[in-house]
Amino acid sequence: MERRISTLILLSLALSGVGALNVVIPQPLYEYARGDNITLPCTFTLKPGSTPPLIFISWSIEGVAANAKETQIISYYHPSKITDVKKVYEGRASMDVDINSGKANLKLNSITLEDNKNFECRLNVPGDDEGKPAANTRLVVLVAPSTPICKIEGKAEYGQNINLTCKSEEGSPAPTYKWDSRDVQNMPRVRDPRTTDKGGVLSLFNISKDTSGYYTCTSSNKIRSATCNITLTVMPPSMNIGSTAGIIAGVVAALVALIVIIYCCCCRKKKKDEEYAMGVREEEYHDEEPDKNGKRPPADRQDSNRSYDGSGDRRDHYEDRSERNYDRSDYDDRRSDYDDRRSDYDDRRSDYDRRERYSDRNERYDDDRRYDDERRYDRRDPRYDDDDRYDEPYDRDADRPPVPSNPKPTRRDYDD
Repeated sequence: MERRISTLILLSLALSGVGALNVVIPQPLYEYARGDNITLPCTFTLKPGSTPPLIFISWSIEGVAANAKETQIISYYHPSKITDVKKVYEGRASMDVDINSGKANLKLNSITLEDNKNFECRLNVPGDDEGKPAANTRLVVLVAPSTPICKIEGKAEYGQNINLTCKSEEGSPAPTYKWDSRDVQNMPRVRDPRTTDKGGVLSLFNISKDTSGYYTCTSSNKIRSATCNITLTVMPPSMNIGSTAGIIAGVVAALVALIVIIYCCCCRKKKKDEEYAMGVREEEYHDEEPDKNGKRPPADRQDSNRSYDGSGDRRDHYEDRSERNYDRSDYDDRRSDYDDRRSDYDDRRSDYDRRERYSDRNERYDDDRRYDDERRYDRRDPRYDDDDRYDEPYDRDADRPPVPSNPKPTRRDYDD
């Protein structure tokens, strides 16, 4: 008896399900390329013999991640035929509805990666909540992977562990990565057993010179693939560019410092030599000072004094002078005296030059006068060329008139 009752209950439930509301989306997954205009189909069937006065149809989206928020993007009201679209999808989303044929398709224009989500088609009929009122599908927007970026993480030195990374900024579905390597001769080589390649990260352990070469990463999905290349050069720690540059810089700095020290020493030695020479000339000048009468001692006396002192005394004297520390004021005084003597010498030299120039002008003046006289003589009157009177000696007595015998003249009487 109990068996018959259970069978009747199951049969009644099956018959009730046949006439209930049913919403269907043909495929669980749809793939389209980015930028396409697409249509997601949705069909429904109402309870047979029912003519509901109000039907509400809606499309919603939900993120792929777990516990993502559901958002309604478009809704349709029957029989008023009013369509309500969310502001973000205005101009892009629309609904193709036919109640009689049971069609409620969603149309999207210019799809992007933001549309890569789960979609749900739902039908609400007042007073009819039995059956399957909703259906779901997944939209995958296909995007070719962008050119990946290859990088080296770690120091490429002997004995180090490094990672080669490869990453594409975009790609849908998510691209897969694969590394390929060649040696420095550009020949394929067998990968080290310890090397791992996971998620675009190639891990190399205890690298050596043999690890150097060319590495290629390929990023691919259903659309197409893209590659990037990187050259790995493994160097010894001593050949590090930074340390080598530091050593070179240190050597250059040491050489510059050595040159500066040598230059300063040479300048100081030259200055001491000049001071010593100045001091020697000063002593020579004082050694030849005149005596109290204003006369200098004769040379033989000076020689006798020098010989009297002896070579030993002179050596001690100059050794004392070399050990003497000249201060700046003494040096300035000697320099001033030297400049005064130099000025006097220049003055005397200037006077001597002026006298020479004056003598030269006098000689030129006499030469000019003599030349002018010769020119005047050459231009005299030709009438006197034949006159020889000027060639004969001049006799004053011959031209003098004779003296009268009576030197006294007769006196006239002017009274008569």
